[in-house]
Amino acid sequence: MGVKLNEIVVRKPVSFEELVNKTVAVDFSNSAYQFLSSVRQQDGTPLMDSEGRVTSHLMGAWMRFSNLIQQNIKMVIVFDGKMPELKHGTHTSRVERKEIAKQKYDEAKSEDDREGMARYAKQFSHLTKEMVEESKELVRAMGLPFIQAPAESDAQMSWLCKKGDAWASASSDYDSLLHGSPRMLTNLTVSQKRRTSTGAIIKITPELIELEEVLKSLNITQEQLIVIAILCGTDYNPGGIKGIGPKKALKLVQKESSYKKLFEELGADFDWKEIMELFKKMDVEKNYKLAWSEPDADAIKEILVERHNFSEDRVNSVLNRLMDSKKKREQAGLGAWM
Repeated sequence: MGVKLNEIVVRKPVSFEELVNKTVAVDFSNSAYQFLSSVRQQDGTPLMDSEGRVTSHLMGAWMRFSNLIQQNIKMVIVFDGKMPELKHGTHTSRVERKEIAKQKYDEAKSEDDREGMARYAKQFSHLTKEMVEESKELVRAMGLPFIQAPAESDAQMSWLCKKGDAWASASSDYDSLLHGSPRMLTNLTVSQKRRTSTGAIIKITPELIELEEVLKSLNITQEQLIVIAILCGTDYNPGGIKGIGPKKALKLVQKESSYKKLFEELGADFDWKEIMELFKKMDVEKNYKLAWSEPDADAIKEILVERHNFSEDRVNSVLNRLMDSKKKREQAGLGAWM
């Protein structure tokens, strides 16, 4: 879910040409749930192989990451680690909602209600440990480095950006900003379209958000931005304070400098200090090595074609495009010396 601060965060469109040779840290879980939600069959069920194993996450990762590689974007894929204790309540409620959606899907299926099946099927997606491990295999075969974060991927991506090992973090929520990432990208997809919760297809474009610009435009500090998020609700205090959205939260922090007084007056029933500490000091992996390599065609086809029945012709077609983009990069590099 993550923090949603759309109403107050300034952003600007960015072209793929502006991202050439930029290193971008990509939140895998955030991407994978998008794949599980959108890469589906007509009845709403996810793509599966001949043995009934879900492959939506692999199809999504293969196509999106391949497309971004062809745009000469250097990706580092970051995987979530251990869930912070404070997040367990959120996780439990999500599981309960998924179970309810599964029951409604089964009811719709028994009534041959295709529209209902498609609607509810998207609501009980699960990203299993096996799916994550196989995704790591695919990412490695594609020649992309990945980092297993000890905790939340947002904190790890922010660390990479603050250290200068990545130019920006990429996600659909704003948590990495709260962890201090100097830049973040949203809508990082070459398809430039997204399916909404209603099923409609909308046009999107990559957008750049710069933390310094956000703070300056709102006339607040990084700490105040965290307080705004907590007031609105995070994964550690879902729902936040009832009736408070981003704009109202902004006015409150600008008016009241004492966070203790602010949360007491609003009757907060959660430990806001503990949540703030999570955003400030979450554990990250500091011992990593980033190295990119050429895609391993044999390993990719073993995973996708032999193991999961992907079309070999289609996989080869993407591999050929990757090779063509590599040749163009090499030619461009040679041209710089002529």
